[in-house]
Amino acid sequence: MPLVRSAIRRASRKGRGFDTPCGGMAEHRPQRVAMQGRRDGRHASFSSLLVPCPPSAAYPCAMSIFPIRTFPDPVLSMRASDITDFDADLRRLGDDMLETMFAAPGVGLAAPQIGISKRIFVGDVGEGPFVMVNPKIVATSGKLKFEEGCLSVPGRYWHIKRPEYARAEGVGLDGKFIAFEGDELLGRVLQHEIDHLDGTVLLAHLGPRVRRQVLKELREDSLGIEGAY
Repeated sequence: MPLVRSAIRRASRKGRGFDTPCGGMAEHRPQRVAMQGRRDGRHASFSSLLVPCPPSAAYPCAMSIFPIRTFPDPVLSMRASDITDFDADLRRLGDDMLETMFAAPGVGLAAPQIGISKRIFVGDVGEGPFVMVNPKIVATSGKLKFEEGCLSVPGRYWHIKRPEYARAEGVGLDGKFIAFEGDELLGRVLQHEIDHLDGTVLLAHLGPRVRRQVLKELREDSLGIEGAY
């Protein structure tokens, strides 16, 4: 997810971005974010969610940057499958996804966006990188219209209404329970990336008339027809 503009300025100082491009955050009140990772009743730090990656037969230890799949790639419309193996290959995938997200740049990236139909996404809204495996939204509240974009629909931004607050629960790369919750930017990232894992692209949140026009423009753009905009 790409960034909100005020968040982009913060993230850019660290070389950060996300899958969903978001803009217009400066129009809203200062962001309040709560992020939680619970292990045996204790809060976990972000660094504890990122397990060092030992080399394996499938993956040497150098990280890779993957090309990002763009709409209408079929993998983006598929529900991703649950992850059952928590091994060195999964840790390497988490590292590669973070590297790809930072290079984009973005503040979130889901595995289907790099062609891997598995339920894992990564993010960093300025408080440090995190990884969620097999996540689900368990609570939402409020409503907020927010300028939002997506690395899989590059260069396009729309004001999308979603719940302002969201809480997501899942597991980390080690298979242990974690939860993240927040409003505005973090809440938006959690919802946007889990949408990707469910096979939903940002365009699904547009009204019918706008969606038809956007699909027409994207189709003309892919065919190289001038005047599509």
